[in-house]
Amino acid sequence: MGNICAGPSILKNGFFQTVSAALWRQRQNKDALPADGAKANGASTSAGPTMEKSKSETNAPQPVKIQDEEKKPANVPEAAARSAPPDTPSTDEPKKPTHVKRNSSAAGLLADFVLKSKTENLKDIYSLGRKLGQGQFGTTYLCVYKATGKEYACKSILKRKLATEEDVEDVRREIQIMHHLAGHPTVISIKDAYEDAVAVHVVMELCAGGELFDRIIEKGHYTEKKAAELARIIVGVVEACHSMGVMHRDLKPENFLFVNQMEDSPLKTIDFGLSVFFRPGILSVDVPSVMKI
Repeated sequence: MGNICAGPSILKNGFFQTVSAALWRQRQNKDALPADGAKANGASTSAGPTMEKSKSETNAPQPVKIQDEEKKPANVPEAAARSAPPDTPSTDEPKKPTHVKRNSSAAGLLADFVLKSKTENLKDIYSLGRKLGQGQFGTTYLCVYKATGKEYACKSILKRKLATEEDVEDVRREIQIMHHLAGHPTVISIKDAYEDAVAVHVVMELCAGGELFDRIIEKGHYTEKKAAELARIIVGVVEACHSMGVMHRDLKPENFLFVNQMEDSPLKTIDFGLSVFFRPGILSVDVPSVMKI
C-alpha cells in the first residue's frame, strides 16, 4: 500500500486536498489585509517597472507650495512708517515757505545780453583774489593780470540782481561813461569789461589807499589847507565830468579813493552807476533815490 495505492482519487479529492485547503484558509486569515494606500502601492508594484515608467512620464509632478511666514513688524513706529504713503512729508523737516516771491532777472543767463557782444572768459585772463568792497549791485575783488602779474580791481555785478530793463541799462551806461571819461587824472580808469552767464565784470585800476571817508575818520580832522586841497580835487572832478556831458549824481566821501597809503596820494572818483549823460540847456528831472529818511 504505497503511493500507488493512494491513487489519483486521493490526490484529486481526497485527504491531501482537504488538509491543504484548511491550511491555506488559516494562513489567509492570519495575514492582515493591507490598507487602501498599501493596496495601491502593491498594485503599482506588481504592475512592474514598465507601468511605473509610463506613469512617471505622463503625469507631471505637482508643484509644492511653501507658505511664507507672516512678517510681523518689530515695533509699531516702523510698521506705521512702512504703511505710510511715500509722498507724505516728514514732520521733522522744516517746511519751506510758500509765500516767497522770487524776482526774475531781466538779464537772463545769456552770456552777451548786457554788453551785447561776446567777450572772453575773465578767469582765463585774470586770477581773482580777496574781496575789496561791497556795493548794492556788485562786489569788488582784487584780480591779477596773468600775463604781467599786475594787480587790478574787478567789480562783479550779479545779473540776477538786475531785475528790470532799467537796471540792465544802468550797467551799460556805467561802462560807457567810464570809457568816455578814461584818461582823466582824477577819474578811475577802466581796463576792460567781461560778461558770462552769471555776472558782468568790470576791470579797473587798483586804488589801494582806501576811501576818503575812512581817511577822514582815521585822522579825526583836517587842517584848513588840507581840506581846501581835497575840496579843490572834488570840484575839479565835477567840472571835468560836466565839461564832457556827464553828471555823477552820487558824490560822497565813500566814492573817492586814494591810489596808495601815502599822505599826498592822488584821489580818484569811482562808482558811476547812477551817472547819466546830459546836454546843456536841457532840464534833468530824473533824480536818483540815494537818500533814505
